[in-house]
Amino acid sequence: MERLNQTSSVSEFILLGLSSQPQDQKPLFILFLIIYLVTITGNLLIVLAIRSDPQLHTPMYFFLSFLSFIDICFTTTIVPRMLVNFLSHKTISYAGCLSQMYFIYALGNTDSCLLAVMAFDRYVAICDPFHYVTIMGHRRCVLLVAFSCSLPHFHSLLHVLLLNQLTFCDSNVIHHFLCDLSPLMKLSCSPTLINEIVIMTEGPVLLVTPFLFITFSYIRILIAILKIPSTSGKHKAFSTCGSHLTVVTLFYGSIFYVYLQPVSTYTVRDHVATIVYTVLSSMLNPFIYSLRNKDLKQSLRKLVGRRKPQTAPP
Repeated sequence: MERLNQTSSVSEFILLGLSSQPQDQKPLFILFLIIYLVTITGNLLIVLAIRSDPQLHTPMYFFLSFLSFIDICFTTTIVPRMLVNFLSHKTISYAGCLSQMYFIYALGNTDSCLLAVMAFDRYVAICDPFHYVTIMGHRRCVLLVAFSCSLPHFHSLLHVLLLNQLTFCDSNVIHHFLCDLSPLMKLSCSPTLINEIVIMTEGPVLLVTPFLFITFSYIRILIAILKIPSTSGKHKAFSTCGSHLTVVTLFYGSIFYVYLQPVSTYTVRDHVATIVYTVLSSMLNPFIYSLRNKDLKQSLRKLVGRRKPQTAPP
């Protein structure tokens, strides 16, 4: 950030948010405060339930606990700033804006990589169950999580460093509720060709590669499931993948809509899709994974003390 005085006369940005109407600010504040509290509570319960129940100490739940933890961090990077903007000033410092963008890209892509790792886990469990324990050993699971968490930080750092080379000398109004590449590049009064080349080449590689890996895994899973002779066996196999597929569809559907388009076409209409993958996806994940999972629901009941007391035999 030492380049600030050299590259930009803008010391802060103005985030216009979701609405410029004063009467909308308090209802939006209440809405997103509720969403934030539900997100933190739901994902924290998932983490605590998995950590406290030895029966859930398996690779699938190991990855799910990290996904929930990343969702907590991801939402905390975005929503608290939105809440402040709803009730007070809408400004954010230059350094604060770049910092927020760094963590949004780092944590968002970590989510993407973890979803790919979870697809690999389901692929091994269904297509090669006899070697599952060997393939998905604890050391390999830790390495997969470490790789999923570290690679996106290099990706995010690259974009932040390139953005920091641009000059912002005219408008400082961001037509968004967060600091994102496309709206910021629109404000630049210096050439953004290099930034756009990197976005259209390196960006899709990190975004699309996990999705292609997930797609390949589920094609193999589908082929394996169709070969199962019994209907109950097929249903059981599908049930272990249904929650993950729902999360993948919600996450990638909205994120592809926002980022796989030219910077010049970015409009206010993309705000809804951005909210889906940055805010709503993290809130819905605990519900999606717990509602269709008996073991996880039982652990959650134990954790919150809602398990029905067993009656003594007469």
